[in-house]
Order: sequence, then structure tokens, then C-alpha cells
Amino acid sequence: MKTATSTCINVDNYRKLVKTYLDLHAYQAALFWADKVVTLTNNPRDVYWLAQCMFLLKQYHRASHLLRSRNLDKSYILCNCLTVKCLLEANELNEAKQVIDSLDLDLLVHTTSVSAQFPLAAESMLFDDTPKNQVFASVFLLKGKLLESMDNRGPAAECYKQALQYDVYCYEAFDSLIKYQMLTASEEKDLLSSLPLNQQCNSEEAEIVLTLYESKLKKYHTPVADPNLGNKIPPEVLSLHVSSLPNTPNVVVTPTSLSTPNVVARNNDKNLIMNEIKAEQMHMEGCDKIILLKLKGSLDLQVADAERLYYNCDYQQCIELTEAILKEDPFHSGCLPVHVACQVELKQSNKLFSLAHNLVDLYPTMAVSWFAVGCYYYIIGKSDFARRYLAKATSLDRLFGPAWLAYGHSFAIENEHDQAMAAYFKASQLMKGCHLPLLYIGLECGLTNNTELAEKFFKQAQNIAPDDPFVMHEMGVIAFQNMNYKMAEKHFRDALDRIRRVKSDLIPKRWESLLNNLGHTCRKLEKYDEALEFHHQALLLSPQSPSTYSAIAFTHALIGHTEEAADWFHKALGLKNDDSFCTTMLNYVIEQLAEEQPPYPGAPDHIPKFDIEPKILGNGEPSGITQSPSMGASDMSMTIEIDMADASGMIREEL
Repeated sequence: MKTATSTCINVDNYRKLVKTYLDLHAYQAALFWADKVVTLTNNPRDVYWLAQCMFLLKQYHRASHLLRSRNLDKSYILCNCLTVKCLLEANELNEAKQVIDSLDLDLLVHTTSVSAQFPLAAESMLFDDTPKNQVFASVFLLKGKLLESMDNRGPAAECYKQALQYDVYCYEAFDSLIKYQMLTASEEKDLLSSLPLNQQCNSEEAEIVLTLYESKLKKYHTPVADPNLGNKIPPEVLSLHVSSLPNTPNVVVTPTSLSTPNVVARNNDKNLIMNEIKAEQMHMEGCDKIILLKLKGSLDLQVADAERLYYNCDYQQCIELTEAILKEDPFHSGCLPVHVACQVELKQSNKLFSLAHNLVDLYPTMAVSWFAVGCYYYIIGKSDFARRYLAKATSLDRLFGPAWLAYGHSFAIENEHDQAMAAYFKASQLMKGCHLPLLYIGLECGLTNNTELAEKFFKQAQNIAPDDPFVMHEMGVIAFQNMNYKMAEKHFRDALDRIRRVKSDLIPKRWESLLNNLGHTCRKLEKYDEALEFHHQALLLSPQSPSTYSAIAFTHALIGHTEEAADWFHKALGLKNDDSFCTTMLNYVIEQLAEEQPPYPGAPDHIPKFDIEPKILGNGEPSGITQSPSMGASDMSMTIEIDMADASGMIREEL
């Protein structure tokens, strides 16, 4: 007969078996053995593992019923979170809100600091081996996701901030705040400064976390210089890699050391200790710098560099970096939107077609896949198809900001100003911390000659991003349209100074319009030399721009350089032969040249009179030029008109 001790079953072995199968992604096997463990023990922790297996198998209603039928969602925090996750995945938002509200979050928000003693009631709602800060952070993270799904983005942002206060390593909460544009640039910096890094990690870890989080902040509100410049490895750090003997201080024996040996020995010991402390500090600092430099090889940080290059308008360097990233990770979710945007700017339609085709085949439920398809049709000029696929991208992820902006661009390119503004307004509602929708709304208002409303939106955008040169440029355009040329010059120069802080040698081609507008403003203010200088700088950026040639020609005409003006107008018409302004001005300049310059060098100012004696013919009449009876005055003029018409027809055919 077997004894009771021999029939006892070691349930821990089955628990380990469940965790092993979970690690091996054999969820069905894990579910089978987790069910048997619950039958044997009826332990709340085992029930939680069983519900987790159901969640991984996407049996959401079954898992939530298991937890709620035993009232575990009200007794344990982890069970409550798992129930809310199941209901959230099942798209039962109101029921999920009721479940998470049944948990008294006031127990979590205790005293003034997160590091204070946890209440006993909260302790009783946790399992024994669960980290408290991470659990409380996950609760606020989950509530933030739920509120965001219900379009309560303001309270959701507060929940994300509280999650970061409990756990600074909760990157998902930080990413939700940054990725979906919930905060402005200044609010993002305030968020970083408010994180309790010193309380939850040491100085080395705090520097790493701060560096990683800073790389995710906004980069388009102002041009940003390359942070790697000047970030060279110092020699003392390089010495850490070299396997050499330690640098020991040299003891110099002097004649006085014989008379006072003890003092010299004590001084040498003190120097040795100080040198060891300095060496240890240098070693620690060097290790930190080495770690940060190694982290520069992370794909996330490389994507951050690509974003910086894109918003600095360095599209060629950006596309090279994104191609290198996608070569290592072909479907990096953070790199794909930047890569697609670069291909749009560089008009790489063939590459974009191939990328969009692959993305739709492999990831048809991702918004970025259909965003790439919409961008392809956008750059080949098929706006109707572009809008169709961009709308599909926004339906898959309604918070995907680039798709909303591109959707508005597809209307703006066809001068559908009202529909474009409707799309931008929707984007501004979803992207509270982003100034780009407001900038584009103001741009559309300016195109409809509503300068007052355009200036209003530009000022709102400037309040969010006061250092953005695009906003400064558009403010200058509005001032120019209002004939406030001094204010326009100020805005244009501020934008140019902001750009040249980053690009001191040659600014990107994108800013050719800024230089031309600055030239137009200087011409209005009768600063002709500066106007010509700015137009020539714009010509360096875009050598085939006919508007730049005509602006240079017009400035020369105003100065009185008629011959130079004619040359530049000819060049402008060579690039755009149907430019009515250049044609009219060229005719005027040629008339001025005919009046100002002689027909040939040394020609007299007046036609001289020649005294010629007529020859006497045989009939006694003087010889002269006589018109033939068949060639009258009217016939002569008719012939000239026919010739001019034929010549104009030949010119049209040649052009």
C-alpha cells in the first residue's frame, strides 16, 4: 500500500513545464498543462498563468471569463491588467473601462513620491515575485492605451506620464507620448527633466537612458546639427583598448630624500592613492563613453540620425543611411516612414514601387504598407489612387500622422484647398504637439488670398515651434503679400540664419525659394546688390530655374544694366519659352538697347547729308529711283506684313 508522501505530486515541475512551453512558443501545450495545474492547486497565480496562455492563443473572451468568474480581476493587479488587455483586444472598450475603474488607483497614487512605502492594501494585491514599480507602471500604461482608444488623448497622456514616474524604463509609455505627437518640443524636454532617473538608476544608467530618450525627441521643429560632431573618442579612452602596462608614477630620488625619508614616503603613498583614484574615475568615464559609442551602432539611434538628416533637408545622405539600415533590417518599422518620405522627395518612383509591393505582400495590415503605396501614386501624379490608399492607411492606424499629411497633400497638389484643409485639420486634432498641420493649413489659406487667416495659423504653428525656418519663411511670404517688406526681410533673414547655423557651407536645395524671396524683398527695398547676391546663391542651388534667371534679369533692368538684362532674359526664355513676363520685358529691354546703343561702334548720332549730283539721261531727265507700276506703296506694305507673319510662324515652329 502506497503512503501519502509517496503519492504527493510535485506541482512545481508542471509549473516549470508551463513556463518552458511558453518560452518555446508552444502555447497549446502550455495551456494543457496550465489547466492541470489549476485543477490541482486552484492557486490564483496558476489561474493567472492559465489565462495568460489563453491570451497568447488569442482566446480573449475565454481568458477574461476565467479571471472574472473567480473575481481575480478585483483581487490582484496583474489579473485586472490581463482582463483589461483581453477586453481591449476584443474591442470591448466600455467593458474594459469598467474593469480597470474597479481597481482603486488611489492606492497606487500615494503620498508625493513614488519611492515612498507602499500601502499594505496594494501589497496584498501583488504576487510575491512581481516588481512593484513595473506593475504599477504597467497599470497606468494600460489605462493610457484604453483612454487613447476611446479618443481621450489628454487623460491618456497623463497616464503615460505617471507610468514613467513609476518606471523610467517603461519605454512603451515614452514612445506613446513621442510617436503620436502628444507633446510639444518644450513639453518633451520638460518630461525628460522630470523623470526620477537619480532615484531609480545610478549615474551611468541615467546617462544611457537620457541619451536614448533624447534621440527620440522631435527634430523637425528646428534644424539640428550633427550630434556626433565633436563626439570623438578622447586619447584616454583609446588607451583603455590598448593592452599596455599601467602608468605608474615615477619616483624621483633627490638629495633631500635621504634626510627626510618618512615624509617623502608618505607623500609618495598619497600620490599613489590620488593617482589610483583618478585612474579609476578615468576608467569609469571611459567605459561610459565606450558604451554610448557602442550604442551609436543601434538601429534605433541610426534611425534618429536619419530623421535629423531628413528634417535638415539632406535627403541624399538620409536615403543612404536608411538604405543601410533596411539592408540590415529590411522591415524596420521606425525606418520605413523616413525611407518612404525620402524616396518621395528624391522622386525615386521605381524603388518606391518595389518597396510598396513587398510591404503589401508581407504586411497587409500595417499602415506603413499602404502609406508607401499612396506615396508612389502621389509622386507619379495619380492623386485619386493616392487618396484611396492613403485613406486605407489611416483606417488601419488612425493616429498615423504621415498618412494624414500626405492625404492632405494629394488634395493640395490639385488646388483642392478646402478638402486639403479638412485633412490637415483632422491631422492637427490627432497630432496636438505637431505644428506641421497648422503650417499647411496656413499655407492653403495663403493660396486662397486669405492672408489674415493664414497669418493666424502661422502664429499658432510658431507658438509650438518658434525656431522652425519653414514657419519663418511662410511668415515672410505673408508679410511680402501685405507689402510689409521690412518685416518680410526680417522673417526671411531669421530663417536663413537658423539654417546656416547647421549648414554653414552650402544650404540644401530645398531653400532655393527662400533665397529668391529674400532677393525679391531686397529688390523691393531697392537693395539691388544684395538682391543680385541672393539670386545668384539661389542659382547655385538650382541652376535650371527659369524664375531665378528672370529675377536676375529684372533686377539688372531696374539698375539700368540693359545689356546684362537682355542676356539673362534670353537665358530665362531658353528654359521656359512661354513665360509672358520675360517676353514682355525682353521686348522692352531690346527697345531700350536700340535707343541707348549705336547700331555699330563709332556710328554718328545723326544721319549725314550727302551732296550727290544727279546724272542727266539722254532724254534730259535726271536719273533716280523709280517705282515700277506693279509695286505700289500698298503692295510694299502687304509684302512686309506677309513676311512678318511667315517669320512669326517660323519662330513658333522652332520654339
